[in-house]
Amino acid sequence: MALGPKGRPQRIRDPLHDLIEFDASRFEQMLWQLIQSTPFQRLRRVRQLGFSEYVYPGATHTRFAHSLGVFFNARRLMRNVKRHIGDDNFDRNRSEAALTAALLHDVGHGPFSHSFEAIGKRLDLKYAKHEDVSDEIIRKTEVAGILDAYVPGMSTRVADIIGAKTPADVYSSVVSSQFDADRLDYMQRDRMMTGTQHSGIDLTWLIANLEIDAVPFGVGEEQVGSVETFVLSSKAIFAAETYVVGLFQLYPTVYFHKATRSAEKVFFHLFERVFRLVREGQVDLVGLSKRNPIAVFAENPDSLGHALNLDDSVVWGSLAELCESKDGSISQLAAMLRERRLPKAIDLRTAVMKELGDNAPIDLIEKSVLLSRKALGEWCDEQGNEVPQIWVDTSQRVPYKEFQEDTGPLNQILIRHNGGLVDLKEVSPIVEAIRPFKLDRVYIPFPNDGLRTLVHETVKQKTKEAKGE
Repeated sequence: MALGPKGRPQRIRDPLHDLIEFDASRFEQMLWQLIQSTPFQRLRRVRQLGFSEYVYPGATHTRFAHSLGVFFNARRLMRNVKRHIGDDNFDRNRSEAALTAALLHDVGHGPFSHSFEAIGKRLDLKYAKHEDVSDEIIRKTEVAGILDAYVPGMSTRVADIIGAKTPADVYSSVVSSQFDADRLDYMQRDRMMTGTQHSGIDLTWLIANLEIDAVPFGVGEEQVGSVETFVLSSKAIFAAETYVVGLFQLYPTVYFHKATRSAEKVFFHLFERVFRLVREGQVDLVGLSKRNPIAVFAENPDSLGHALNLDDSVVWGSLAELCESKDGSISQLAAMLRERRLPKAIDLRTAVMKELGDNAPIDLIEKSVLLSRKALGEWCDEQGNEVPQIWVDTSQRVPYKEFQEDTGPLNQILIRHNGGLVDLKEVSPIVEAIRPFKLDRVYIPFPNDGLRTLVHETVKQKTKEAKGE
């Protein structure tokens, strides 16, 4: 697929960034071709926030819009890199590979993204993990043809940037770090589309105070060398604080909302059972036609093409059939999802604190929650139900990741302070003081007063056990 030297400028109107423009240069025309590719267009049918629209009706934006926004931010950050490094030292090839990676970073997401990945992890489905699917798309599909027609071997460089656990240089840190183009888009876009008034940031001021500097790194006490990375001037300390706190607040208010997590659990248990029965040859019991993309993928999950035929619209379009399933669990769960009849949450942490009192030591609270959660999980395992009677949900969000030698300085937010460079946490009492947000809930999918009593009695018993009574 040959690319001409010049093309026609293109533009997209975006609700967050206004105009996202692609100029007539050969590079940006190549990016425009990527956007028109079948794998990228599929992202129009994968929503960014999955089931969050059950709580925030406006949260219907897609991975397609988000990916364009990430590219917009990456290009803005890269211009900052070029300004500080200078034309003579700026590496155009690395820059273009990183910008392309920013555009393509989410191209492998499946339907309802992380909920689908959880099913894949449980059933060991090769093409349910979006990083693996992205890697395959970039290396093996028409996307690879477009990239390698632009520069031979570019598909490999882009895939390597996206697949790396830590950024290799300041160019790739634009794609993935604690202050990257991805976060800068989704925290603003998700805030706008949900309508929440939390998490506002001063992006203009942050970027205006963003600089590049060489930072030493090493192993233990031994310095190995230095690496160029983003740093913020001292004028941006409070803006950086707001950025960290704002991102953190999105988790309890949006991403970890109890109704959203409840819908994700319904989806998980519904499609885990669907996949299991199809793989056992019982597609007729499930209620799907054999040509349904879900059934086709379940029968052969090792096909990239089958994985790419899945998106949110396929799931929504299949719910009517699943509601008529001969399998009682599938029909009931499908109806719950379609009609938004979601299981109510019982917050284990709240239940524990009701037993212990508001002034209980944190260690005692954590021990009580852990024992309660473990006991309820073991009880479910003992029952042996095809769909568990109690669903345990646990997760946490750390507000800011501390410096680690294996991730290096490229993954930190560094501030100029008293003539040196320090980690944001060292100069921000607010960032230092924030404790991780911990989520520990249980859901009872099918109304049962006896099970609610079981949960509360378990909490009471395990709280006493934690106290040593």
